[in-house]
Amino acid sequence: MAGPEPGSTIQIQSYKHNGQLHRVWENSMVLKGTSNVIIGANDKTVVTESDGRTWITREPAICYFHSKYWFNVIGMLRNEGIHYYCNISSPFVFEDKVIKYIDYDLDIKVFPDMTYTLLDEDEYELHRKQMNYPSVLDGILKNNIQYLVYWVRQRKGPFAPEFIDQWYERFLTYR
Repeated sequence: MAGPEPGSTIQIQSYKHNGQLHRVWENSMVLKGTSNVIIGANDKTVVTESDGRTWITREPAICYFHSKYWFNVIGMLRNEGIHYYCNISSPFVFEDKVIKYIDYDLDIKVFPDMTYTLLDEDEYELHRKQMNYPSVLDGILKNNIQYLVYWVRQRKGPFAPEFIDQWYERFLTYR
């Protein structure tokens, strides 16, 4: 599977374990696209929730997706520094100009000083029971949380000091 072409525009769709569409980001620009990694960017893009409500993102964001890891990372460029929002999710698939993944509720919010907070554990437990997540999935997700925390602590991947700034500079060359 080839990745999307840098400079092309794609959509991002998140689903729930039961197949329900959860959220759609209308326009993201591909900065890097391979079969394993997609790095995208967006700024003031329309987001549509499953109930039809829409909102617009407030700041530029660099999005990191990997086909082997059960998480994705969004680095948001704000005045006080880079804030990260990490979704614990299935690895992505890319088809028909769309990145698709399953959102498993758990999120990690990482602050500019690299402190972090695990969010939505109650929502995860509720959905785990409602949608009958298999125990092997629960183990995979918890292992990937540990792996993600390791990346944050080691400043690896999208948490590396210059990662978000360098990709944002690339994004600006396409605008």
